[in-house]
Amino acid sequence: MMSLPSQHEPTVIVIFGASGDLTQRKIVPALYNLFLDHWLPERFALIGFARTSFTEASFHEHLRKGVDQFSRRGKTNGEDWQAFAPHINCMSADYGDLSAYATLSDSLSKLDGEGHTKPNHVFYLATPPGNFDAIVQRLGKAKLCSDRKQDRIVIEKPFGRDLSSARTLNRTLTSIFDESQIYRIDHYLGKETVQNILALRFANALFEPIWNRHYIDHVQITVAEDVGVDHRGGYYERAGALRDMIQNHLMQILCLIAMEPPVSFNADEIRNKKVDVLHAIRPIPQEQVNGFAVRGQYGDGWIQGQHAPAYREEPGVAPDSSTETFAALKLFVDNWRWQSVPFYLRAGKRLPGKVSQASVQFRSVPHQSFPPSAVRDWQPNHLVIHIQPEEGTLLRIQAKQPGLTMRLSPVDMHFTYKEAFQTPSPDAYETLLLDVMIGDATLFMRADQVEAAWSVVTPVLEGWKAVKSSDFPNYSSGTWGPEAAEALIARDGRKWLLSTSLEKHKGEET
Repeated sequence: MMSLPSQHEPTVIVIFGASGDLTQRKIVPALYNLFLDHWLPERFALIGFARTSFTEASFHEHLRKGVDQFSRRGKTNGEDWQAFAPHINCMSADYGDLSAYATLSDSLSKLDGEGHTKPNHVFYLATPPGNFDAIVQRLGKAKLCSDRKQDRIVIEKPFGRDLSSARTLNRTLTSIFDESQIYRIDHYLGKETVQNILALRFANALFEPIWNRHYIDHVQITVAEDVGVDHRGGYYERAGALRDMIQNHLMQILCLIAMEPPVSFNADEIRNKKVDVLHAIRPIPQEQVNGFAVRGQYGDGWIQGQHAPAYREEPGVAPDSSTETFAALKLFVDNWRWQSVPFYLRAGKRLPGKVSQASVQFRSVPHQSFPPSAVRDWQPNHLVIHIQPEEGTLLRIQAKQPGLTMRLSPVDMHFTYKEAFQTPSPDAYETLLLDVMIGDATLFMRADQVEAAWSVVTPVLEGWKAVKSSDFPNYSSGTWGPEAAEALIARDGRKWLLSTSLEKHKGEET
């Protein structure tokens, strides 16, 4: 993330879908926190564009409830909210109503004329993907996006459903906006520990010399959730775990771990290195999908003493649904650095715990000089990057146990953000929204990056579509997914790693 210029540039953010869940839970709480931390410019305005009819007072109250419930600061106090609320305006209209965009243009022109400097205009599409085309086309017809420097658009995932639809969406966007104006947001890239992967690798001489196939045995990336789909069954039926998590979040983490050292911290330099990784991933032929990909769907079970229903019993889910709630992939990055090093990715719902982490497993020492009695508990070194719920890094090494005999035991060296910095981390949306406002695209995906990621997973989607799963549900809620996921990694003589945050679940691992 770039640092702010000395003069904060005035900014107007227009949120399409202003009455929705994303605006209330994430966007406005993030803006409110930026406001309290004095990161927003003095000339800042928020225009909520929603199909729901609001008065100004009811819209303010709707947003305040979201901030009270979801802000990392907790409930608002009257003085702070009264200072923030005058920056908020709203308008109610259908996304396809061209006259509404003329009204929006008039509102922006009025705000533009309130100072000596024209504000940046940020158009945030916090709507379902089905509305993207209508909004983008009408922004173009209303000539609201012609300034390549100051007019910007933010697109939330999902960016298509496969490679073909992603290309169609990119063509729609670039027919109206220049690529430099488009900010495709993946909130995982705004998390402190995801950004810290770059610092860990390229700011420390300790790791980069051994960050290659000669020293690293394999890499695991896990995003586990203990919740089900809750009220999002309708959305999840169209997505599934591979689209919802692996194609974007996990693939981004893979890119940061596998990318080559950048020449500079320039946005395009960083993104070029990520695209190089995606292009180097070995294609999975559709007829070989079962050897590299596993899918699962949760049945009923128990999590933390509470009974959990099966996916097919969730609201909005078809009783015979074939949508996967768990997915695992084995990928190879075919280049000099990573040749023959497997990357194992897994994501799933209704697993025993909530954790996001990347584990780098190092190779065993080339010669074991210690007697067998000394190495009964011996383990290879591995580095764990905790993304959530703990934020930090753990390095597992071998050390001699105290005593009169030589006995080795694994011990952990770790740091957590909470202990090291003693300050709360900003929400990912705070980081990303600030970057949009100052025009830093480092943490956002470019069109070629999106399409390259889809090219990796689309053959898997097509293979699964061609052969419906006959064993769903194939794992119980509260377990670590289907047995096939264990077999995927066990065939290579490896096993899924558990970090210290999940040691309590060790007995549940197969």
